Amino acid sequence: MKSRKFRSKILTDPLDGYRFFLIGMLLTILSLCFQNLYADSIQERFPPPNGFQRINFPQDSFAAYLQNFPLKPKGSSVSLYDGRIKTNQVHVAVLDFPLLREDLIQCADAVMKLRAEYFYSRKQYDQIHFKISNGMEVAFSRFAQGKRVQVNGNKSQWKKGKFKQGTGRDVLEEYLRFIYIYAGTISLKSELKKKSIQNLIPGDVWIEAGSPGHVVMVVDQVTGKNGQTLFLLAQSYMPSQEMHILKSESPYSPWFELPKSQSFQTPEWEFPTKEIYGFIK
Repeated sequence: MKSRKFRSKILTDPLDGYRFFLIGMLLTILSLCFQNLYADSIQERFPPPNGFQRINFPQDSFAAYLQNFPLKPKGSSVSLYDGRIKTNQVHVAVLDFPLLREDLIQCADAVMKLRAEYFYSRKQYDQIHFKISNGMEVAFSRFAQGKRVQVNGNKSQWKKGKFKQGTGRDVLEEYLRFIYIYAGTISLKSELKKKSIQNLIPGDVWIEAGSPGHVVMVVDQVTGKNGQTLFLLAQSYMPSQEMHILKSESPYSPWFELPKSQSFQTPEWEFPTKEIYGFIK
């Protein structure tokens, strides 16, 4: 191996550091501007089929947040948490949010992550709370206060200590990691409300609770002149993998039609049609 010599640069002009700082800030701002200019979101990637119009929701709603969620470049494969490529590629697009390098963010976890990220982006920290498998509600606001949950078998309780406080990203990631470990389809379903399929909106889910169970989320919606509804579905799966937009078998693929039978077939799971739920708020 060749050896390398490193030399440190000494700034002779005290203004040099300030100039470098300004240049760095300018480059960062330009980079963000270009990223926003060429952002490719769900609604940008998937225009409504002919004869349909996208349903617009309030800009501050969870539904609009999902419609505008950024996607990875076209042609991206779904990766697993360990970097391997998923064998069953049943998607048309991959959502752009990072995985952990552990088998933690599966189907229900990805849904909860999206929900948490929505409230976090709006600084509505008190709205970030989920139940874990024993029924205990765990709020991010208590993590922000420097409290943590001690788990012993099926029992859990809050404890105080010298834990990180605040609403920073590092505290949120610690909170979400705890949720990924101790929550799942059973706990998620317990805090959702049953819905009529005719009232479906982005953010609603088909969910079958169990071990294993599965959940898919509606992320966009369009309507036709005759009232026909189409929607896009996203999922994560097992093992932990990037969340992705699913293909459908309808003539409007990847858009799904409202199921008319008692079962709803998705590429990797069949749900009872009636098992559609939404978040309470």
